[in-house]
Amino acid sequence: MLWQAIGAVRDLGRLHDIASVLIRYGFGDLVRRIGMAGALERAGRALHWHEPEELARLEPPARVRRALEELGPSFVKLGQILATRVDLFPAEWIAEFSKLQDAAPAIPFTELLPQLTEDLGEPPEAIFPRLEMQALAAASLAQVHRAWLADGTAVILKVRRPGIRPIVEADLRLLARLAEIVEAEAPELRRYRPREVVRHFTLSLRRELDFSAEGRSAERIAANFAAHPEIVVPRIHWPWTGGRLNVQDYVEGIAGRDLAAVDAAGLDRRLLARRGARAVLKMMLADGFFHADPHPGNVFYLPDNRIAFIDFGMVGRLSEERRYQLAVLLHGLVSHDAEKVAEVLLDWSGGAQIDSETLQPEIDAFVDQYHGVPLKNLDLGAMLSDLVAILREHGLALPPDLALLIKAFITLEGLGRQLDPDFDMAGEAAPFLEQVLLAHAAPGALVWRGWRALRDTLALVAGLPQDLRQLLRAARRGKLLVQVEVLPLKHFGDRLDRAASRLAISVVTAALIIGSAIVMTVEREPGLPSFGLLGFIAAVIGGIWVLFSIWRGGKG
Repeated sequence: MLWQAIGAVRDLGRLHDIASVLIRYGFGDLVRRIGMAGALERAGRALHWHEPEELARLEPPARVRRALEELGPSFVKLGQILATRVDLFPAEWIAEFSKLQDAAPAIPFTELLPQLTEDLGEPPEAIFPRLEMQALAAASLAQVHRAWLADGTAVILKVRRPGIRPIVEADLRLLARLAEIVEAEAPELRRYRPREVVRHFTLSLRRELDFSAEGRSAERIAANFAAHPEIVVPRIHWPWTGGRLNVQDYVEGIAGRDLAAVDAAGLDRRLLARRGARAVLKMMLADGFFHADPHPGNVFYLPDNRIAFIDFGMVGRLSEERRYQLAVLLHGLVSHDAEKVAEVLLDWSGGAQIDSETLQPEIDAFVDQYHGVPLKNLDLGAMLSDLVAILREHGLALPPDLALLIKAFITLEGLGRQLDPDFDMAGEAAPFLEQVLLAHAAPGALVWRGWRALRDTLALVAGLPQDLRQLLRAARRGKLLVQVEVLPLKHFGDRLDRAASRLAISVVTAALIIGSAIVMTVEREPGLPSFGLLGFIAAVIGGIWVLFSIWRGGKG
């Protein structure tokens, strides 16, 4: 299985590390079931199956989180993506994944210097008269140093760690293969959609490795807030920004976690909460391009109650249709319209098999429990979490863009309530929801959607004759193929193929025994008895292989 999937021997070492960590944290059964153990044993790699007693006592969410931390940068990032999948994991798992901090020891500046000089095109001191060699912050993919331009402007240099990309790419290759095997060999884990999660994670991590993409995201959001001086986005210095280096203005303010400093500076907590909420709601519902990780570490409070957002490595995108659906959902929750809520959830489920007769009463009961609750007392974050839990119970998963948005929405409400315990998220969201709904129903929007639907229909009708000609031509040539995949039949075929292989080895083994016995009886030719002995040894090996494969098949 896994052995055949490994395309390069260079990944074997990393595969051994992953298997060893999983075994150490009590996931040895998973290692066996997906074939990692067999692959490594055939490669001559020994695995130690002892599980420390202390780790065995940990709850599964904590064990998984500890294993991800030990597996390194790519897996820490994977855990952070999993923390956004409130539709797949219950609250205790999300809480553990949220503890994963993207922190790492800083490497000496001298190790960064050759790459930094190459990216700048000249020595750093030629551009930055003053540069702090002590890292301001260090994470798994990059570390940050503060510097000053010739005109005195304070900037930060976000430098990608040298040699990190090959490590990340190896992890992504292995994760993709493991996800395929997990879906095939561990049916109880399919509901977590490992291939979809890994695909989304791969796109996100590769985008995060490109620091110029982060710069473009920051500029796009800054342009959207050009008329809002209360929102600050650091300016990107493009002459020196590229794939491995991001140079941007240094933001000097109060960190989002330091509420005591906010009070000491005389800032207005309530105003900060409202401005922060309106900024993120504008990104989500008006612009369709939002900061996907607005936690306190990425927010700074500035004089005059201004707010600065930093670190745009993780951003989300929402199409106009998605924004409308989200507005309908939230408006349905606020206005206690269970039918609208259920309709949106069914749209989001796509082609998934779902019992709508069971889902509808649950949503009715869920929405009804908030009937009569004043708008300012509604906890939208908690409502969304409970609603997603209903989806999870029905085996439904949100599209990745919406999962990211809901997690950001819940984080935002938590940040607002830290600043102001009476923070009214529903009240702040209401004007944006109404704006989206009104824009969707505007005459111009209706005309545009009607014209687009008509255009698509005409294109489909116009292309129909050509499609039919191609279909008939393929049928005449005998090249028309109808592919039907029956998964149980495929599984049966695989088992039949393994049985045939065992039978073939058994026949060869029997032939070796008979042939060797005949050869051993011949005494006239020197060396023939030795040749017969070799045949017996080969027969024993073949017999052991057959017995081992039968035992493995029984265990699987």
